[in-house]
Amino acid sequence: MKTLTYINLAIAVVVGLCCCYQVLFTLIRVRGLGRRFKERSLSRFAVLIAARDEAAVIGQLIDSIKAQDYPSELVDIYVVADNCTDSTAMVAASRGVTVYQRRNKIQVGKGYALEFLLSKIAQDKPEGTYDGFFVFDADNLLDPHYISEMNKVFSNGCPVVTGYRNAKNFGDNWISAGYGMYFLRESEYLNRPRDYLGTSCAVSGTGFLFSAKLLEKVGGWHYYALTEDLEFTLDLVCRGEKISYCSTAVLYDEQPTGFKQSVVQRARWMRGLMQIMGKNGGSLLHALFGSGSFA
Repeated sequence: MKTLTYINLAIAVVVGLCCCYQVLFTLIRVRGLGRRFKERSLSRFAVLIAARDEAAVIGQLIDSIKAQDYPSELVDIYVVADNCTDSTAMVAASRGVTVYQRRNKIQVGKGYALEFLLSKIAQDKPEGTYDGFFVFDADNLLDPHYISEMNKVFSNGCPVVTGYRNAKNFGDNWISAGYGMYFLRESEYLNRPRDYLGTSCAVSGTGFLFSAKLLEKVGGWHYYALTEDLEFTLDLVCRGEKISYCSTAVLYDEQPTGFKQSVVQRARWMRGLMQIMGKNGGSLLHALFGSGSFA
Protein backbone atom coordinates (compact mmCIF):
# COMPACT_ATOMS: atom_id res chain seq x y z
CA MET A 1 0.00 0.00 0.00
CA LYS A 2 2.89 2.35 0.79
CA THR A 3 4.25 1.78 -2.71
CA LEU A 4 0.92 2.82 -4.24
CA THR A 5 0.84 5.89 -2.02
CA TYR A 6 4.30 6.93 -3.18
CA ILE A 7 3.35 6.37 -6.82
CA ASN A 8 0.19 8.46 -6.42
CA LEU A 9 2.19 11.20 -4.69
CA ALA A 10 4.80 11.21 -7.47
CA ILE A 11 2.08 11.48 -10.13
CA ALA A 12 0.40 14.32 -8.21
CA VAL A 13 3.70 16.22 -7.96
CA VAL A 14 4.43 15.81 -11.68
CA VAL A 15 0.92 16.93 -12.68
CA GLY A 16 1.11 19.85 -10.25
CA LEU A 17 4.42 21.02 -11.66
CA CYS A 18 3.06 20.76 -15.19
CA CYS A 19 0.19 23.06 -14.23
CA CYS A 20 2.27 25.67 -12.37
CA TYR A 21 2.83 27.69 -15.53
CA GLN A 22 -0.92 28.35 -15.61
CA VAL A 23 -0.57 30.51 -12.50
CA LEU A 24 1.99 32.70 -14.26
CA PHE A 25 -0.15 32.83 -17.41
CA THR A 26 -3.20 33.90 -15.41
CA LEU A 27 -1.27 36.70 -13.70
CA ILE A 28 -0.06 37.98 -17.07
CA ARG A 29 -3.62 38.08 -18.42
CA VAL A 30 -5.12 39.64 -15.29
CA ARG A 31 -2.53 42.42 -15.43
CA GLY A 32 -3.42 43.02 -19.08
CA LEU A 33 0.11 42.39 -20.34
CA GLY A 34 0.61 41.76 -24.03
CA ARG A 35 2.56 42.88 -27.06
CA ARG A 36 1.39 45.91 -29.04
CA PHE A 37 2.08 46.43 -32.73
CA LYS A 38 1.90 49.28 -35.22
CA GLU A 39 1.24 48.63 -38.88
CA ARG A 40 4.47 48.85 -40.88
CA SER A 41 3.14 48.04 -44.33
CA LEU A 42 0.06 46.83 -46.16
CA SER A 43 0.24 43.19 -47.20
CA ARG A 44 -1.64 41.38 -49.93
CA PHE A 45 -3.63 38.40 -48.74
CA ALA A 46 -5.47 35.39 -50.12
CA VAL A 47 -8.34 34.06 -48.01
CA LEU A 48 -8.73 30.27 -48.05
CA ILE A 49 -12.12 28.73 -47.25
CA ALA A 50 -12.61 24.97 -47.36
CA ALA A 51 -16.34 24.27 -47.41
CA ARG A 52 -18.39 21.10 -47.56
CA ASP A 53 -22.17 21.56 -47.85
CA GLU A 54 -22.07 25.03 -46.29
CA ALA A 55 -24.53 26.85 -48.58
CA ALA A 56 -26.53 28.12 -45.59
CA VAL A 57 -23.65 30.05 -44.00
CA ILE A 58 -20.81 30.67 -46.44
CA GLY A 59 -22.41 33.80 -47.90
CA GLN A 60 -22.39 35.48 -44.49
CA LEU A 61 -18.66 34.82 -44.08
CA ILE A 62 -17.86 36.22 -47.52
CA ASP A 63 -19.96 39.31 -46.79
CA SER A 64 -18.09 39.87 -43.52
CA ILE A 65 -14.74 39.59 -45.35
CA LYS A 66 -15.88 42.09 -47.97
CA ALA A 67 -16.99 44.46 -45.18
CA GLN A 68 -13.49 44.69 -43.68
CA ASP A 69 -11.89 48.11 -43.19
CA TYR A 70 -8.75 46.78 -44.92
CA PRO A 71 -8.23 47.80 -48.61
CA SER A 72 -10.40 45.40 -50.61
CA GLU A 73 -7.99 45.35 -53.56
CA LEU A 74 -5.44 43.66 -51.30
CA VAL A 75 -7.71 40.76 -50.33
CA ASP A 76 -8.72 37.94 -52.70
CA ILE A 77 -11.14 35.25 -51.56
CA TYR A 78 -10.86 31.61 -52.66
CA VAL A 79 -13.33 28.83 -51.87
CA VAL A 80 -12.91 25.11 -52.42
CA ALA A 81 -16.28 23.38 -52.56
CA ASP A 82 -15.05 20.05 -51.24
CA ASN A 83 -17.20 17.04 -52.18
CA CYS A 84 -20.31 19.19 -51.91
CA THR A 85 -23.83 17.94 -52.60
CA ASP A 86 -25.54 21.31 -52.15
CA SER A 87 -25.25 24.80 -53.69
CA THR A 88 -22.14 25.92 -51.77
CA ALA A 89 -20.20 26.64 -54.97
CA MET A 90 -23.07 28.60 -56.51
CA VAL A 91 -23.65 30.71 -53.39
CA ALA A 92 -19.94 31.54 -53.12
CA ALA A 93 -19.60 32.33 -56.84
CA SER A 94 -22.62 34.65 -56.66
CA ARG A 95 -20.62 36.75 -54.18
CA GLY A 96 -17.92 37.32 -56.80
CA VAL A 97 -15.19 35.12 -55.29
CA THR A 98 -13.06 32.46 -56.98
CA VAL A 99 -14.46 28.96 -56.50
CA TYR A 100 -12.87 25.59 -57.24
CA GLN A 101 -14.79 22.34 -56.98
CA ARG A 102 -13.01 19.27 -55.63
CA ARG A 103 -14.18 15.66 -55.95
CA ASN A 104 -12.08 13.14 -54.07
CA LYS A 105 -13.65 10.44 -51.93
CA ILE A 106 -10.31 8.91 -50.94
CA GLN A 107 -8.34 11.89 -49.65
CA VAL A 108 -11.02 13.32 -47.41
CA GLY A 109 -10.57 16.18 -44.96
CA LYS A 110 -9.84 19.87 -44.60
CA GLY A 111 -6.09 19.38 -44.88
CA TYR A 112 -6.41 17.84 -48.36
CA ALA A 113 -8.89 20.54 -49.41
CA LEU A 114 -6.47 23.31 -48.36
CA GLU A 115 -3.62 21.65 -50.24
CA PHE A 116 -5.82 21.45 -53.34
CA LEU A 117 -6.81 25.12 -53.02
CA LEU A 118 -3.23 26.31 -52.57
CA SER A 119 -2.11 24.29 -55.60
CA LYS A 120 -4.84 25.89 -57.73
CA ILE A 121 -3.78 29.38 -56.63
CA ALA A 122 -0.14 28.56 -57.42
CA GLN A 123 -1.19 27.47 -60.93
CA ASP A 124 -3.33 30.53 -61.63
CA LYS A 125 -1.30 33.30 -60.00
CA PRO A 126 2.34 34.37 -60.51
CA GLU A 127 4.78 33.45 -57.75
CA GLY A 128 4.93 36.13 -55.07
CA THR A 129 1.41 37.43 -55.70
CA TYR A 130 0.45 37.07 -52.03
CA ASP A 131 2.32 37.88 -48.84
CA GLY A 132 0.14 35.66 -46.70
CA PHE A 133 -2.84 33.32 -46.52
CA PHE A 134 -5.81 33.41 -44.13
CA VAL A 135 -7.69 30.21 -43.25
CA PHE A 136 -11.36 30.35 -42.22
CA ASP A 137 -14.20 27.89 -41.79
CA ALA A 138 -17.39 28.57 -43.74
CA ASP A 139 -19.48 29.27 -40.62
CA ASN A 140 -17.15 32.00 -39.30
CA LEU A 141 -17.87 35.72 -39.08
CA LEU A 142 -15.21 38.44 -38.80
CA ASP A 143 -15.10 41.62 -36.79
CA PRO A 144 -14.81 44.53 -39.30
CA HIS A 145 -11.25 45.29 -38.11
CA TYR A 146 -10.05 41.67 -38.16
CA ILE A 147 -7.72 41.78 -41.17
CA SER A 148 -6.33 45.22 -40.28
CA GLU A 149 -5.48 44.06 -36.76
CA MET A 150 -3.90 40.82 -37.99
CA ASN A 151 -1.81 42.76 -40.49
CA LYS A 152 -0.37 44.91 -37.69
CA VAL A 153 1.24 41.80 -36.22
CA PHE A 154 2.06 40.19 -39.57
CA SER A 155 3.75 43.30 -40.96
CA ASN A 156 6.16 43.27 -38.01
CA GLY A 157 7.79 40.10 -39.28
CA CYS A 158 5.60 37.47 -37.56
CA PRO A 159 5.22 34.58 -40.05
CA VAL A 160 2.18 32.97 -38.38
CA VAL A 161 -0.55 34.81 -36.48
CA THR A 162 -3.66 33.52 -34.73
CA GLY A 163 -6.52 35.69 -33.53
CA TYR A 164 -9.13 35.73 -30.77
CA ARG A 165 -11.64 32.96 -31.50
CA ASN A 166 -14.99 33.83 -29.98
CA ALA A 167 -18.34 31.99 -30.02
CA LYS A 168 -20.96 33.19 -32.50
CA ASN A 169 -23.78 31.48 -30.58
CA PHE A 170 -22.50 31.79 -27.00
CA GLY A 171 -25.98 32.27 -25.53
CA ASP A 172 -27.75 29.34 -27.21
CA ASN A 173 -27.31 26.90 -24.31
CA TRP A 174 -24.80 25.58 -21.77
CA ILE A 175 -22.94 23.56 -24.41
CA SER A 176 -22.23 26.47 -26.76
CA ALA A 177 -21.43 28.64 -23.72
CA GLY A 178 -18.96 26.00 -22.51
CA TYR A 179 -17.21 26.04 -25.88
CA GLY A 180 -17.12 29.84 -25.73
CA MET A 181 -15.43 29.73 -22.32
CA TYR A 182 -12.97 27.11 -23.60
CA PHE A 183 -11.88 29.30 -26.51
CA LEU A 184 -11.77 32.38 -24.27
CA ARG A 185 -9.30 30.54 -22.04
CA GLU A 186 -7.29 29.30 -25.01
CA SER A 187 -7.04 32.76 -26.59
CA GLU A 188 -6.58 35.04 -23.59
CA TYR A 189 -5.16 32.77 -20.88
CA LEU A 190 -2.89 30.59 -23.01
CA ASN A 191 -2.01 32.26 -26.31
CA ARG A 192 -1.76 35.81 -24.95
CA PRO A 193 0.72 34.91 -22.16
CA ARG A 194 2.67 32.64 -24.53
CA ASP A 195 3.04 35.49 -26.99
CA TYR A 196 4.06 37.95 -24.26
CA LEU A 197 6.71 35.55 -22.92
CA GLY A 198 8.16 34.91 -26.38
CA THR A 199 7.18 31.27 -26.69
CA SER A 200 4.90 29.90 -29.43
CA CYS A 201 1.12 30.09 -29.47
CA ALA A 202 -1.13 27.41 -30.97
CA VAL A 203 -3.34 27.53 -34.03
CA SER A 204 -6.88 26.46 -33.21
CA GLY A 205 -8.87 25.20 -36.16
CA THR A 206 -9.72 28.44 -37.87
CA GLY A 207 -8.87 32.12 -37.98
CA PHE A 208 -5.13 32.13 -38.58
CA LEU A 209 -2.67 33.65 -41.02
CA PHE A 210 0.62 32.31 -42.36
CA SER A 211 3.16 33.85 -44.72
CA ALA A 212 3.88 32.68 -48.25
CA LYS A 213 7.57 32.52 -47.35
CA LEU A 214 6.84 30.17 -44.45
CA LEU A 215 4.73 27.94 -46.69
CA GLU A 216 7.67 27.66 -49.09
CA LYS A 217 10.06 27.04 -46.20
CA VAL A 218 8.10 24.06 -44.85
CA GLY A 219 7.69 22.59 -48.34
CA GLY A 220 4.05 23.43 -48.94
CA TRP A 221 0.88 22.42 -47.12
CA HIS A 222 1.20 18.79 -46.04
CA TYR A 223 -1.03 18.56 -42.98
CA TYR A 224 -3.76 15.96 -43.40
CA ALA A 225 -4.62 14.69 -39.90
CA LEU A 226 -8.13 14.93 -38.46
CA THR A 227 -6.78 17.90 -36.49
CA GLU A 228 -4.68 19.51 -39.21
CA ASP A 229 -4.43 22.73 -37.15
CA LEU A 230 -2.62 20.92 -34.35
CA GLU A 231 -0.41 19.06 -36.82
CA PHE A 232 0.53 22.42 -38.37
CA THR A 233 1.25 23.89 -34.91
CA LEU A 234 3.43 20.98 -33.78
CA ASP A 235 5.41 20.93 -37.00
CA LEU A 236 6.20 24.64 -36.65
CA VAL A 237 7.15 24.22 -32.97
CA CYS A 238 9.51 21.37 -33.84
CA ARG A 239 11.09 23.57 -36.53
CA GLY A 240 11.63 26.39 -34.04
CA GLU A 241 9.05 28.70 -35.66
CA LYS A 242 6.88 30.92 -33.46
CA ILE A 243 3.16 31.50 -33.80
CA SER A 244 2.12 34.98 -32.66
CA TYR A 245 -1.19 36.14 -31.18
CA CYS A 246 -3.38 39.15 -31.98
CA SER A 247 -5.92 39.77 -29.22
CA THR A 248 -7.66 42.56 -31.15
CA ALA A 249 -8.48 40.40 -34.19
CA VAL A 250 -11.83 38.83 -33.26
CA LEU A 251 -13.38 35.94 -35.18
CA TYR A 252 -16.78 34.45 -34.35
CA ASP A 253 -17.19 30.71 -34.77
CA GLU A 254 -20.33 28.56 -34.64
CA GLN A 255 -20.26 26.12 -31.70
CA PRO A 256 -22.18 22.85 -31.17
CA THR A 257 -25.44 23.05 -29.23
CA GLY A 258 -26.18 19.32 -28.92
CA PHE A 259 -24.41 17.00 -26.47
CA LYS A 260 -24.11 14.17 -29.00
CA GLN A 261 -22.66 16.56 -31.58
CA SER A 262 -20.16 17.78 -28.99
CA VAL A 263 -19.08 14.24 -28.04
CA VAL A 264 -18.58 13.27 -31.70
CA GLN A 265 -16.50 16.40 -32.30
CA ARG A 266 -14.36 15.88 -29.19
CA ALA A 267 -13.81 12.22 -30.09
CA ARG A 268 -12.60 13.31 -33.54
CA TRP A 269 -10.22 15.80 -31.91
CA MET A 270 -8.79 13.07 -29.69
CA ARG A 271 -8.33 10.67 -32.63
CA GLY A 272 -6.53 13.48 -34.43
CA LEU A 273 -4.34 14.08 -31.38
CA MET A 274 -3.38 10.39 -31.25
CA GLN A 275 -2.54 10.46 -34.97
CA ILE A 276 -0.26 13.45 -34.50
CA MET A 277 1.46 12.16 -31.37
CA GLY A 278 2.23 8.93 -33.19
CA LYS A 279 3.71 10.93 -36.06
CA ASN A 280 5.34 13.87 -34.22
CA GLY A 281 5.91 12.57 -30.68
CA GLY A 282 9.59 11.84 -31.23
CA SER A 283 10.20 15.22 -32.83
CA LEU A 284 8.47 16.93 -29.91
CA LEU A 285 10.66 15.18 -27.36
CA HIS A 286 13.75 16.06 -29.39
CA ALA A 287 12.66 19.72 -29.55
CA LEU A 288 11.99 19.75 -25.79
CA PHE A 289 15.20 18.12 -24.60
CA GLY A 290 17.40 19.13 -27.53
CA SER A 291 16.65 22.86 -27.55
CA GLY A 292 14.98 23.31 -24.17
CA SER A 293 12.10 25.09 -25.90
CA PHE A 294 9.11 25.61 -23.59
CA ALA A 295 6.86 25.81 -26.66
